[in-house]
Amino acid sequence: MVKILLAAALATFMHVAHAKPAFTGTNFSGIYDCKGNNELVGNYQVTVKLKLNRISSYGKFGAYDFSTETDNAVTYRGQAVANGNRLALSYKMTEGKYVEYSTGIAEMKKLSRGRWSFTNLYYEPDDSGGNYGKENCVMQLSSVIKPASKTIVRAKKSS
Repeated sequence: MVKILLAAALATFMHVAHAKPAFTGTNFSGIYDCKGNNELVGNYQVTVKLKLNRISSYGKFGAYDFSTETDNAVTYRGQAVANGNRLALSYKMTEGKYVEYSTGIAEMKKLSRGRWSFTNLYYEPDDSGGNYGKENCVMQLSSVIKPASKTIVRAKKSS
């Protein structure tokens, strides 16, 4: 019985010892309006949504669900990861039986009123050298995450 208790205690200790630290990074979740350009499409506009995946995020490392919606209502889904203010983005573009991927890198910049912006430099491979592009994205004011308000508790005066 003692051996079983020791084994259970050891297993619990090992699980706690390897637990990931809580997420302490900046939450970049929100909806971003983006203007972009590449050689195949020319100028375009898209809407990007970033949503923090709290289960997979820890320390300063943020994992995000990421989607891009085009003007003609086509949505591409993928992932993004943040380490500090650097962001890597990736999603799959599917058209019929052809599958292409887009991979980008961005630096988040703080704007006023809790908003963020980023410039995404991306690459989309193909059989003739690939397509490179750039998107400038600004968080919509309506998607700013407001911090929880602090409740002030005042002690009652004794009479």
